Amino acid sequence: MPITLNESLPAYRILSDEGVMVMSPGRAATQDIRPLRIGLLNLMPKKIQTENQFARLIGATPLQIDFQLIRMSDHESRNTAADHMESFYRPVREVMATGEKFDGLLITGAPIEHLPFEEVTYWDELKQVFDWTQTNVHSTFGVCWGGMAMAWYFHDLGKHLLDRKAFGCFRHHNYAPASPYLRGFSDDVLVPVSRWTEVRQDEVDARPALNTLLASEDVGPCLIEDARHRALYVLNHFEYDSTTLKDEYDRDIAGGKAINVPQNYYPEDDPSKQPSNRWRSHAHLLYGNWINEIYQTTWYDITRIGE
Repeated sequence: MPITLNESLPAYRILSDEGVMVMSPGRAATQDIRPLRIGLLNLMPKKIQTENQFARLIGATPLQIDFQLIRMSDHESRNTAADHMESFYRPVREVMATGEKFDGLLITGAPIEHLPFEEVTYWDELKQVFDWTQTNVHSTFGVCWGGMAMAWYFHDLGKHLLDRKAFGCFRHHNYAPASPYLRGFSDDVLVPVSRWTEVRQDEVDARPALNTLLASEDVGPCLIEDARHRALYVLNHFEYDSTTLKDEYDRDIAGGKAINVPQNYYPEDDPSKQPSNRWRSHAHLLYGNWINEIYQTTWYDITRIGE
């Protein structure tokens, strides 16, 4: 079954060309089923690229998905055209005020790792979002900074600045092969990483409500389950395209910034060679498993979410 997207959204054409099943809202309305309602609270500067990445993954499941794009209310995007934001995004304040319910909510990362959470301009509203998920969202998926922010708010789990950027593709061990979120996963998983901060495994272990599912000896925890708050926190980037790390590296080199070659990414660690995608299958597994777990446990009557 397809993901439902506005026909004017760039992702509609891009995913259609890739063979992903997409459907217009008008066509979806004629089907006698309830689609899963999944929201994307997009905090990334390149909104369209991020939309495509997540829509590609959740649109690959055999379920119909009603995909809703959401933004912070008063934060203006400087990297995405205003008409795109006006046409396809709703401010989260409006979404919360209507009392809408969601089967799932994705909260992306943001390039503000160096700031203490309380100094982020939209932190107060984001805290309201976290509280709202407990009554209006069945399952929340915090990604990178979004996951760190949720873990800080709900569990006081701090983030720590790194001496150098964790940058590249790193091997992660599967610590919970019986978890429904890791169904079909290999014992050893390659995951793209791009961050200047970390959470520490001993501090996660000190919080019994948190359970580490994937972790790396090199870059620490990757996927953490927070069952009490019906949430997952993924600190790395399964959703990245094949060239996302390359684009980041090329951008920093062009800007004269000190940046290490992303580890274990280019063939023979040679930036002149084209990188290959070695994480795509696990990316689809992870998000497909999340969607499947939502489908198995959410209410058919969406108004009952939060009971």
